[in-house]
Amino acid sequence: MMTATAALVDDLAPTGSLRAAINLGNPVLAQGTPADPTGVTVDIAREVARRLDVPVEFVCFDAARKSFEAITAGRADIGFLAIEPVRAAEVAFTPPYAVIEGVFAVPDDSALRSMPEVDRAGVRIGVKEGSAYDLFLTRTLAHATLVRGPEGSEVFLSEGLEAGAGIRQPMTAFVAAQPGVRLVDEAFMQIQQAMSTRKDRAPETLELLASLIEELKTSGFIADALERSGQDAGLVAPPA
Repeated sequence: MMTATAALVDDLAPTGSLRAAINLGNPVLAQGTPADPTGVTVDIAREVARRLDVPVEFVCFDAARKSFEAITAGRADIGFLAIEPVRAAEVAFTPPYAVIEGVFAVPDDSALRSMPEVDRAGVRIGVKEGSAYDLFLTRTLAHATLVRGPEGSEVFLSEGLEAGAGIRQPMTAFVAAQPGVRLVDEAFMQIQQAMSTRKDRAPETLELLASLIEELKTSGFIADALERSGQDAGLVAPPA
C-alpha cells in the first residue's frame, strides 16, 4: 500500500499540492469542466493526493499533448496518458489502468472495412493532433496520409476525408449522430492508459505509483470509478 513519507511528498508534490494534469478531451477518462472535473483520472488523482496527505490541484487541458507538455515542463506532477514510445522517451509510466480502442469512421458507401484496407495510397485519415492514435498511426502507416486537427471526426467531415480516427466510445456517438457515416468495427489499436510523471522521479516514487495502480485495479477502485462516470467497467486493464 502506498503511504506518505516526507521523501515521497517532497519528490512527487514539491509545491505542497499534487498538481494533476487532466485531459478533458478524452470523454472516457475525464468529464466535467476545468473548474469541476470528474471521471476515473480525477478519482485516481484524488486517491494519490489522499495517500500523500496533500491537497490536489487539477490542471485541465483539451488534448493529451497539452497534458504531456505540462508534465515535461514541470507544470504538473502527474498526468494520465496513453503509453506510447515517443512519450516514454520523456515521461515514466505506471502499468496501464484502462485499455480503450482506436477505431475509424468512414462514409457509408466506403469500401474500407479493415485496417489493411484503410492503409492504402490515396486514403486520408483525420486525427486529433498529438493523440495516442496520431502517434501510433504516424509510426505504423505505410501508405495512407494523416490530416491533423482539433478532432479527427471534425477534420474527417470538414475536409471530406476517406476516414477519421478516434476512440471507440466518442466515435460511436459521432457516427450515431452523423447520417451517412459508419464505423469500421475492427479496432486498429489497443490504447493502454496509464498514470505518468517525470522520469527524474526517485525510483522508489515510480515503484510506489506502479504498485498503487495495481492495487486500485485489483481492489475494484478503477472499475467503480469508471462506472460512476458512466463508462464500462470492462475497460479496466488486466493485472501487470
